[in-house]
Amino acid sequence: RSNPYQASLLQDSVRRYLQLPADQTVLILHAKVAQKSYGNEKRFFCPPPCVYLSGPGWKLKQEQIKARELGEAGFNVCGYMGLDSMGSSLMETQKLSFEEQPDAKGFSCAKALYISDTDKRKHFRLVLKLFFSNGQEIGTFHSKLIKVISKPSQKKQSLKNTDLCISSGSKVSLFNRLRSQTVSTRYLSVEGGAFIASARQWAAFTLHLADERGARSEFPLREGYIRYGSVVQLVCTATGVTLPPLIIRKVMKQYAMLDVDEPISQLHKCAFQFQGSDRMYLCLSTDKVIQFQASPCPKEANRELLNDGSCWTIISTETVEYTFSESLACVREPVSPVPLIAALQLTGGGDVAMLEVQGEYFHAHLKVWFGDVEAETMYRSPKSLVCVVPDVSAFGSDWRWLRYPITVPLLLIRDDGLIYSSSFTFTYTPEQSCIPGQQVLSDVPQDSDKLLDSIHQEFTRTNFHLFMQT
Repeated sequence: RSNPYQASLLQDSVRRYLQLPADQTVLILHAKVAQKSYGNEKRFFCPPPCVYLSGPGWKLKQEQIKARELGEAGFNVCGYMGLDSMGSSLMETQKLSFEEQPDAKGFSCAKALYISDTDKRKHFRLVLKLFFSNGQEIGTFHSKLIKVISKPSQKKQSLKNTDLCISSGSKVSLFNRLRSQTVSTRYLSVEGGAFIASARQWAAFTLHLADERGARSEFPLREGYIRYGSVVQLVCTATGVTLPPLIIRKVMKQYAMLDVDEPISQLHKCAFQFQGSDRMYLCLSTDKVIQFQASPCPKEANRELLNDGSCWTIISTETVEYTFSESLACVREPVSPVPLIAALQLTGGGDVAMLEVQGEYFHAHLKVWFGDVEAETMYRSPKSLVCVVPDVSAFGSDWRWLRYPITVPLLLIRDDGLIYSSSFTFTYTPEQSCIPGQQVLSDVPQDSDKLLDSIHQEFTRTNFHLFMQT
């Protein structure tokens, strides 16, 4: 535990943070697979890895630097992105300059990254290094693992080898490249609540497999791998904007194949027919998304002729999000490694309940906090922290009258006061049989101390419940 004086100062900071969170979030979007380059050819990652900076803490931190240095030099954020094998040389990475978007998020993308055939790895990660423009390092952030492929598979995919298959509920990106020209690439995106084709930004869409037996208005979802001929729905992960139900078709030489029933693979060409329509397909026209009516093939009834704008390439995507707050701490070290919580596991109960926090990038300088209460924390490994769950009485004198569950946010806090928030919470739930009613309280006013003591004993035997906010 921290010493009492430090703990008191830190607790005040945490309370201020909980009242007005000033988080800084780094969001990295990237494809799940990357096609290898051969010889002098450079196959740039498509879609390009993107970085978004969001949260009020960025502006607050920049204003602090600006006030301290009496100038504009420290105001901007810049960065470098490269592959994790490239070492520390900035010559081997791509510089990122962030521009502010209408929604106040900072945005940048690395359009010129590729992996050469001299790199023999089957998987790699992207590394992002962020700085303020006064030279102060913010931290280093990693993408999720990216699988290296030589070229899109032309074989019929087998569900015995699911590495390249696309499952229902996973995230995908769709792009269109006219006449195989890189400069003509357009990505399906969302802007102002409408679907657009963007040359600069791409959106990740959750691809759901529909249960065709259900009512169309309800669109019941089901699990499984996406196959050609399936009814699917695309939902933008950032905005929730949704396209109508679509039938996904395999594309061969600009024809939609109506009789193909096989699993979809990474970087396959596909088309999206609006369910119940007369050969209408999802299509782009410059920067607009429109409907295109395909032509029937007179010689082969199982084919329909498409135009270039109706042929999309599909690829699975990944998202990794790092959130921290240094607004209330005098942080001189980089914020990385930023811990990521993946799961919680509770053991024991009664007076001693232990919580294991599982995830990545943990270290010995972290403490688990339940709201504004520090927990006794033990470092087990970079993937595991274990802490003692604080008694509910640690949350103040009002605990005595608790009749409903108390939910507190779960935080990780570094020794220097840097706060790492999470989407996880911890809930204290009193046993209903232990909760005294109003009638009991009015019946025994003289024995109120005994009653309070009995309530205290019951609450130290509280049931604990965990859940993750979505």
